[in-house]
Amino acid sequence: MLRILLAEDDPDTRQFVERALREQGHNVLAAERGEDALHLGLSEALDVIVLDRMLPGLDGLSVLKRLRAAEISTPALLLTALGRIEDRVDGLQAGADDYLVKPFAFSELAARVQALARRRAPASVATVLRADGIEMDLLRREVHREGRLIALQPREFRLLEELLRNAGQFVTRTMLLERVWDFHFDPQTKIVETHMSRLRAKLNDGFASDAIETARGAGYRVRA
Repeated sequence: MLRILLAEDDPDTRQFVERALREQGHNVLAAERGEDALHLGLSEALDVIVLDRMLPGLDGLSVLKRLRAAEISTPALLLTALGRIEDRVDGLQAGADDYLVKPFAFSELAARVQALARRRAPASVATVLRADGIEMDLLRREVHREGRLIALQPREFRLLEELLRNAGQFVTRTMLLERVWDFHFDPQTKIVETHMSRLRAKLNDGFASDAIETARGAGYRVRA
């Protein structure tokens, strides 16, 4: 499974590609505007970025240049309706690893995404997350707090992973519903609160301080 940022302003194209990638088992973070794509590219651990060149707000080239300036080396596939060689060169010079001219077949996009993911150096992928005395080993699927092993259920593990990947920043309930449960609607239940309570109880057992900070209206965070 890959974590893929899909930045595309055309709703039909975005929804079709997002659904097709999810059907292949990938975790897709979708963005409509350039500013949103930049935020996700800077804050999320991603395997591949699929970026439309003509985004509203910040265009795709500007987003890509800012990501590269911030030393984000995630492989990027640039989608463009511009077929001129000069336009393709501009994209590659901005930091794109590959490009695909619209209209395209999804099978080709999927193949290029897989090729970019294979090309990425394994050393650039973080396998251990650390923040505020908590250490998560993504390969061993283990969590320690101050050296003490904490046994978590799979959903609790994913919740904590999202908090650690965004250490120091509040993660909202809506974001957790989308990223952990793949819900793009509010199920009107206490599912987040219930799992967060269980996670907090396990992390805090035997410790004086609360590992997870909660702010009404802002969400949850682990201190960086």
